[in-house]
Amino acid sequence: MSSKHSPRQILVTSALPYANGPIHLGHLLEYIQTDIWVRAQQSFGNQCTYVCADDTHGTAITIKAEAEGISPEQLIARVHQEHKQDFDDFLIRFDNYYSTHSPENQHFASLIYRELRDKGYISTRSVTQAFDPEKQMFLADRYIKGNCPKCKAEDQYGDNCEQCGATYGPLELINPKSTLSGATPIERSSEHYFFKLPAFTQMLKDWTRSGSLQTSVANKISEWLDTELHEWDISRDAPYFGFEIPDAPGKYFYVWLDAPVGYMASFANLCQQRPELNFDQYWRPGHETELYHFIGKDIVNFHTLFWPAMLDGAGFRKPSAVWVHGYVTVNGKKMSKSRGTFIKARTYLEHLNPEYLRYYYAAKLSDGVDDLDLNLKDFEERVNSDLVGKVVNIASRCAGFVQRLNQGQMSAELHAPELWQEFAQAKDGIQALYEKRQFSAAIREIMRLADLANKYVQELAPWSLAKDPSKQQEVVAICSQAINCFRQLMIYLAPVLPKMAQESAAFLNCEALDWSQAGQALLNHRLNPFSSLVQRVDSKAIDAMLAASSDNHQAASPEGQTAKSSKQAAKGKTEKAAKASSDAGGIIQFPDFAKVELRVAEVISASLVEGADKLLCLQLNVGELGQRQVFSGIRSCYQPEQLVGKKVVLVANLAARKMRFGISEGMILASGDDSNIQVLFASPEAKAGERIS
Repeated sequence: MSSKHSPRQILVTSALPYANGPIHLGHLLEYIQTDIWVRAQQSFGNQCTYVCADDTHGTAITIKAEAEGISPEQLIARVHQEHKQDFDDFLIRFDNYYSTHSPENQHFASLIYRELRDKGYISTRSVTQAFDPEKQMFLADRYIKGNCPKCKAEDQYGDNCEQCGATYGPLELINPKSTLSGATPIERSSEHYFFKLPAFTQMLKDWTRSGSLQTSVANKISEWLDTELHEWDISRDAPYFGFEIPDAPGKYFYVWLDAPVGYMASFANLCQQRPELNFDQYWRPGHETELYHFIGKDIVNFHTLFWPAMLDGAGFRKPSAVWVHGYVTVNGKKMSKSRGTFIKARTYLEHLNPEYLRYYYAAKLSDGVDDLDLNLKDFEERVNSDLVGKVVNIASRCAGFVQRLNQGQMSAELHAPELWQEFAQAKDGIQALYEKRQFSAAIREIMRLADLANKYVQELAPWSLAKDPSKQQEVVAICSQAINCFRQLMIYLAPVLPKMAQESAAFLNCEALDWSQAGQALLNHRLNPFSSLVQRVDSKAIDAMLAASSDNHQAASPEGQTAKSSKQAAKGKTEKAAKASSDAGGIIQFPDFAKVELRVAEVISASLVEGADKLLCLQLNVGELGQRQVFSGIRSCYQPEQLVGKKVVLVANLAARKMRFGISEGMILASGDDSNIQVLFASPEAKAGERIS
């Protein structure tokens, strides 16, 4: 494959991260994969543009903002800055990182809707749904819990039972409750708007088998296409954080309608900044531009059924391809807060070099949909072996000889032309592997070359030759050859390790390490003094990262921890136990522990208490005991969003206490003073309402 062709015009996107939480290592797989491919294309000489945005609409955004006592706009603005900083620090180089809560996104969502409506692809009909009479809003299934109608298991969501696998409607639950207010939902009808997806069945059958999808993904999609497609509900009722549907007051676009439109909006916003980019050339049919989406396998149906059908129906072009990747596991298991393996991007960055992760992911990524396991022992050994022991080792062993024996001037001729030829001839094959997203195969080939270079240096042993004054020019020639090999390796690795490549270019006294320079040796060229390019991975840093990632910032919990261990931990707190909650019901002294009833409680929602500097208001699910409201004096050390979804230990048999802010129905256990409060969390596996004895 040669890079001597007319530059391709390529637009690339990654899935939009949702604006209600931080970026974690599972998310980063996709953005690192995309960034490597984009950087490779740019190095090949193609015009490759990479855009993304925060996905900012929906009920979950509203609920989180309410829990924090801020507006949805304030929430998404803050999260946008956090996401962008994480991406920047992981060297993810977007041409534009935007937001779906933007004028451009509203314009294109409305434009697509009107086109579909005017062409007869929108229908309306009445839909009966669960309604929260206290919150005055319709409830998605995820916001309703109760007992399974089949097996009677408690605390099950409104669509399926995690215990017996039964599926049902939310109002079929026994004792259904809104997780937002605790109220019993009622039935209410509302007019909804639907996209006539079945009208695009044949187009989708043709497109999904055109090479635009991986074979395994196309096979999965055919399972939907070979059965009858259903119309897609694209509307939600007020109150809803999003865009109102044109000519339909009180009706809003479902978040998944305007989320992929965010790709168009982000690019349109970039076109305003870069006049050389033309929106229609990339989004209207009839142009030779290319459009690629990188996504995870959990959102395949939205990107390979709904999205191409929307685009086709509204007169826009369909993607050239949608490329799907698998999930990330850590040490062979699902990411887990209790084990400390649910690792946020920021937590990783506080302990480890981002290019370690970029390299490890690249070394394991293929063009398939298989899950990728981040085995932390393998991660440590591979980075240390490959980057430190193989690649950088070449330069660190040889640079000093060129500096000391020839004032940093490299030899004028290649010492081993046949070795150099093998390095240069690998260029097209490695380029083809990057193109096909077969990064692991590219890394294997690059490391094979690194092994050859190290073998060359080891066999000729310039450190021994340097002892003989008559051999010094030969030493310079050998080391110059090795440094040329190092430079070639870094050109090949630059899409994966952009910062290390930049620092290598400074040592090599080159402006940059670009693909066009591959195969061109540095002869009679002056080097700058060598300085360290990468440090070994320290296992202690990995341990510290896991400890910082575990629940309550403690070391990872042992497997199989039960709620009983929470009782033991509570006793260990002695008289300090629950001091932080004294505002909500007094201090429990240690001898009184035998008299109280401790229960596991799940935090449904948490919010600031207006007029109280120390208090948070917690809505708790206590299983068979129902829901409780508790005021807790932990505000100085916990933000509301840190608690939602966590399991806490509740003193369940305290008399309700009337406070000026409302009724407090118990007390959660915590210890410490105002500057260092530690809530006592139960095991994530514990059931809400379970007695701790």
